[in-house]
Amino acid sequence: MSADIVPVLMYHHVRPGGGMIAATPEHFEDQLRWLDRHGYRTLGTAEFIRHLAHGGAPRRSVLITFDDGYLDNWVYAAPLLRRYGMRATVFVVTDWVGRGPVRPDLFCGEPLPETPDHRECERRIGQGRADEVIMRWSEIQALREQGVMEFHSHTHTHTRWDLQEGDKNARMREELILSRRCLEQNLGEVSDQLCWPQGYFDQDYVRIAQEAGFRHLYTTRAFGRNRPGTDPASIFRFAVRDTTGASLGRRIRVAAHPLMAPVFNAWKRWKRGLSYTD
Repeated sequence: MSADIVPVLMYHHVRPGGGMIAATPEHFEDQLRWLDRHGYRTLGTAEFIRHLAHGGAPRRSVLITFDDGYLDNWVYAAPLLRRYGMRATVFVVTDWVGRGPVRPDLFCGEPLPETPDHRECERRIGQGRADEVIMRWSEIQALREQGVMEFHSHTHTHTRWDLQEGDKNARMREELILSRRCLEQNLGEVSDQLCWPQGYFDQDYVRIAQEAGFRHLYTTRAFGRNRPGTDPASIFRFAVRDTTGASLGRRIRVAAHPLMAPVFNAWKRWKRGLSYTD
């Protein structure tokens, strides 16, 4: 039996202590364990795209995504994904990625690098110290070769140009050109998938992204259904909290239920005063 709805899960960090938009390794593993025990399959983006176009994804399917490309994704998330035979998609900010050897990860038996909380990561990136908190190209290449994670664009600098002076559209056009060029130079290819920085987009941005070669656009809109025929320019994702596998499982089941999902989404949109629909 195939899935009518494929929930897309949005993470940022997996790190000890949890924190803002972060899950602890213990909770992340419990979430993967729940998925494994209940027969869920983690899709790659090629499978997910086929689902949006034609359907046919296995009934219990999810797409796991990470935003930004933090070092803790390499240190903690990827080893746990490998343990359970699962995979994820990372939307990487290309200007933040540095060079150098791979660093230790959870199961290598060596002292682990520091993985700061989200605010500290932002501070260091702003100081030009992104290499301390962001994955390197060597780590990205290793994860691609292992089949654990795939990597797509999250723009070049993650800047909200709509909040800056100047022509936001011209700035975004440049962002996408630079991001594509960087991915092509370092990975040998670039896909048609893009995740918006901080979830912001408008119709100008959608047009610019499509003109730049991006067709599948990932949002932070949580209350919608990724079904066959869904607009690829508005892919829904919901943020995963630092919570147990059973709690995440309840959210996934609601999101994927053909009757409960539209009612739940409509109620949530009404409660929050949101205007979009699925």
